[in-house]
Amino acid sequence: MSSLLKQAWDEVVSPMIQRPKRVQVAALCYRGTGDGKEVLLVTSRGTGRWILPKGWPMDGKNAAEAAQQEAWEEAGVAKGKLDRGPVGAFEFDKEMDCGGIARCEATVFPLEVETLADEFPEADERSRKWVAPEDAARMVNEKGLKDLLRAF
Repeated sequence: MSSLLKQAWDEVVSPMIQRPKRVQVAALCYRGTGDGKEVLLVTSRGTGRWILPKGWPMDGKNAAEAAQQEAWEEAGVAKGKLDRGPVGAFEFDKEMDCGGIARCEATVFPLEVETLADEFPEADERSRKWVAPEDAARMVNEKGLKDLLRAF
């Protein structure tokens, strides 16, 4: 394929046949301020990699409330101060139950953690860890999430 034809494909045809990104919400759970600030990461059920608590939008909840619900289910955040203004978003590939891969974009809402519960819905399926934002950025895979954590 000539470079001109490839450029036309990449700029014109490819965007028309790509599926739209799927939307998710994520909670950036944190505690402390300044140099003492830490963020809470959890492991993915499927791969065991470090991620933010995240999931699909929920009926009856706005995006920030759905992110807070995910923080409860996946990380055990029982009480916290939710900021309804997102701090950013990041893209990632998600393996779907059917085996396919979906391109997703997660909008991230900060949640200042006040209370963590020992028992929560996914406690037996995930690990969680408090780390400095810079350390968290090194632990996650997604470039956009790395950038968001470093800026936080």
